[in-house]
Amino acid sequence: MPWFVLYTKSRNEKIVAEKLRAKNIEVYCPMIKRSRQWSDRVKVVEEPLFRSYCFVKLDERRRHEVFSVPGLVRYLFWEGKPAIVRDAEIDSIKTMLAEVDHELIHIKPLHPGTQLTIKSGSFRDSIGTVVRQDGRIVTVMLESLQMVLKVDLATTAIVG
Repeated sequence: MPWFVLYTKSRNEKIVAEKLRAKNIEVYCPMIKRSRQWSDRVKVVEEPLFRSYCFVKLDERRRHEVFSVPGLVRYLFWEGKPAIVRDAEIDSIKTMLAEVDHELIHIKPLHPGTQLTIKSGSFRDSIGTVVRQDGRIVTVMLESLQMVLKVDLATTAIVG
């Protein structure tokens, strides 16, 4: 069975995950621990790694069952089909969260004009400028080669 990506209302990720578990639907909502400063203390809080997203693993025929859960908006689609995440990618997220200091994890979009270095593949160590980002596909201008390249972030390592 594939993992599907669910889009939730803002700040509803944990609630949606709990309600789905109560319906015996396998769900994964990756959480990170962050230190937050209050006026009188520092507190460690859990927050979603991916804001407004949860992953569910269920049979295609059961996809409609999730819509009875409050706080759920829709499935995420990719090229006209429900977005699917491979087991290996979910395992990678779990491994990263188990091994990496959560204070070092930051997810940020790549904005046009951002300089980056490609760290894997045929164009390893090439420096380019982000032209645009569509999900996990980033269009990069490699000025030294006078070419535009589409980079899949799922298969190519970059440093921005």
